[in-house]
Amino acid sequence: MTEKPRAADPGATGSVPGGSAPAEQAAGDGPRVVIRNNRKIGKTKEAPAAADAGADVPAEGLVEEAEVVVDEIEVETVEGPISAGPPVVDAPAQPVDGGAVAPLGAELEALRAELDERTRDLQRVSAEYANYRKRVDRDRGLVQEQATGSVLAALLPILDDLDRAREHGDLVGPFGTVAEQLTTALGKFGLTPFGEQGDPFDPTRHEAVAHQTSADVDEPTCVQVMRRGYQLGERLLRPALVAVADPE
Repeated sequence: MTEKPRAADPGATGSVPGGSAPAEQAAGDGPRVVIRNNRKIGKTKEAPAAADAGADVPAEGLVEEAEVVVDEIEVETVEGPISAGPPVVDAPAQPVDGGAVAPLGAELEALRAELDERTRDLQRVSAEYANYRKRVDRDRGLVQEQATGSVLAALLPILDDLDRAREHGDLVGPFGTVAEQLTTALGKFGLTPFGEQGDPFDPTRHEAVAHQTSADVDEPTCVQVMRRGYQLGERLLRPALVAVADPE
C-alpha cells in the first residue's frame, strides 16, 4: 500500500488544508531568510511525517523552498566629522535674586570673623609657647649654674690654702704641679679669682675689713688682700676681703 503525504499543519506553515497555494503572508509570516555578503542562503521547510497512514488528505499545502539572492551590499562612508546633533548653545545666565545674596554675605562675614578669631588664638598660643621655651632654657641654665656654683664654693677653702702656701713658697715640686692643675680645671668651669693689691675699692665685690688714710692714693684703694674673691661667670660666689686706704 502506498503512503500518501500528510497535509501540512496550518499553524506551522500558514496554509489551509486542501488549498492549491500557500496562504497570503499575513501578519509578517513568510520564509525566514538570512542575508550575508555575496551569499545565497535558502531555508526549506519540510512537511512533517504522516501521522496516520490511512488519512486521505491532499499534499497541496506544502511550503516550497524560498531563495533570496543578494548580489552586493553597499555601505556608504561619510567623510569628515560626524555631527551628533545640533550645536549646543549655553543658556544665558539667570539674574541672581538680591534676596539670596544677603544670606550668603552674612555667612561670609561670619566665616571671616571666625577665621580672624582663630588666627589671633594661634598667634597667642605661638607666643606663649615661645616664651615658655625661653623660660625653660633660662631656668635650665640657672639650675646648672647653681649646681656648679655649689660644688665650686665647697672647693674655695682648698684654694685659699693653696694661696697661703704659694705666699710662703711651699708650692714646689709635685705639690705645686697638682695645685696648678686643680686651678686650671676649675677655671674651665668658669671660676674666676679677683682681688689684687692696688685695685680700686668696689663695695659690690670687695669686703673692707680695715680702713686707713694715705697720701699716695687719690681714691679708695685696696692696699692689702687678705682673701681673694671668686665669681662664676657674672655670679659672685664670694667677695674679697681687703684693707682699704682712703685719700687724706
